[in-house]
Order: sequence, then structure tokens, then C-alpha cells
Amino acid sequence: MNTRSKSGFTLVEIMIVVVIIGLLAAMAIPAFQKVRQSSQDKAVLNNARQLSAAADQFFLENGVSTAASISLVGATNYVKAVNTVASETYPTGYTQGVTITISGIAGSRTITYAP
Repeated sequence: MNTRSKSGFTLVEIMIVVVIIGLLAAMAIPAFQKVRQSSQDKAVLNNARQLSAAADQFFLENGVSTAASISLVGATNYVKAVNTVASETYPTGYTQGVTITISGIAGSRTITYAP
């Protein structure tokens, strides 16, 4: 009575599992990058809306048509802080009725917000 148990996986079985994992990763990674880009763009657009609303409030309160970002962003100003999400660059000045262009989003994209 020689009962020998052969436990374990063969090389072919392990290779099939690795190929399946690779295929799943090949499908998931581009989808993740697209969702990440979309969420970054939405966060930047939200920041632009907040800055635009702050600039409009500044224009109304002070009777001017231009504002520096220093006047809008700060602990005691209209917007407490602008948190960057993708190394983007916001304008340093805002003019009433002029579109806001945020550049350098993730190094390559640009978003324009028209108030």
C-alpha cells in the first residue's frame, strides 16, 4: 500500500494563472488612469469655480474689475486655500468677465472655465 499524494501545481497551471492576472491588469490599468484623470479635472474645475465666485464677490464688495489671487486666497479671505491635485498652475490675477485658464494639469492638460 503505497499511497502517495501529489499535491501542488504544475508549471502550466501557474503560467495560466499568471496570464489571466496579466490580462485583468491590462484591462484595469487604463480604466483606472481614465478615472484618475477625470477626477483630477473635476477637482481643478471645482477650484476654478470657487476662485471665480470669490473674484465675483471681491468685485462686488470693492467696486473694481480686477483682483489679485492674494486678495482672494488666504485664511481671512474668500477662499481659505486652493489645494492642487495634479501640479496645476492657477492664474495670479482675475478680471471680471474673462475666462480662467488653469494650465499644467498633470504636466500636459489645460482647463478653461468661463464664469
